[in-house]
This record gives sequence, C-alpha cells and structure tokens, in this order.
Amino acid sequence: MTQFESSVKQVAHPQEKVFEMLSDLSNLDRVKDRLPEDRFKDLSFDRDSVSISMDPVGSITLNVVEREEPKCVKYEASQSIIPFTLWIQMLPVTDTTSKLKCTIQADINPFIKPMVSGPLQEALDKMADALAMIPYTDGNNV
Repeated sequence: MTQFESSVKQVAHPQEKVFEMLSDLSNLDRVKDRLPEDRFKDLSFDRDSVSISMDPVGSITLNVVEREEPKCVKYEASQSIIPFTLWIQMLPVTDTTSKLKCTIQADINPFIKPMVSGPLQEALDKMADALAMIPYTDGNNV
C-alpha cells in the first residue's frame, strides 16, 4: 500500500460543523453546483455513498466505512480503477475554526506507481483545498 497525505488546511468553521457535513454525503447537494460540470459527471449520492464520473479516471464510488465523531471520516472506493481508502481528519483550533488533512492509502501496482503518484498527490491537495473553502454553515448561508 502507498500512502499520500495533503498538507494541513485551515478551515474557518468549527470541527463539529465540518464533521457533520463530511460524514453525511447527502450534504453534497449543498455544494454540487460548485463542481466543474466538464470534469464531474453523473453525480449521485446518499448519506453513505457517492458515485461520480471524472475525466480521465472514469467512474468512482466511495462509501463511508467509518465515522469517528467529530474527528475523522473514512471512505473506501468500491468502484475505482485503483483500490483506495480515503480519510479526512479534523481537529479543532478554536471554538470557531478547525484544520483538516486528507490521506489516501492506495493499492498501486509498482509498475504504474511512478505515473500515478504525482497526479494522485495533486488531486489530494486540490481536494483538501476545496474542502477548506466549503461553507460549512446551514443551507441558507451557502
């Protein structure tokens, strides 16, 4: 297994709000209009899973496999060209701010590892950046 970690990102919302949103994938409904339509297609989700088609990787389905309130949500890919687990860790900084870090552990064939490591790290960093910018407030404030 190969592990990739994003840098730690500051979030302008409390840890509990971040956990609440990221542990219930049906909350994607609040931010789906912010996803670039040319890169993300066929988005479907419920509380415990999300499926999406992305160019050039194809379809990916993620399922929540563990919730450790309020500090970690773990997802596992059930449909992906590369089997992987993703977890998002959240820690409080103050009563109104927190920080997060994303980690992927992937089962990458050693022959393709040099080709996919860079793009996978870049995607993880972009994901962490995006998660840090989400408005984790109630629907009227989105």
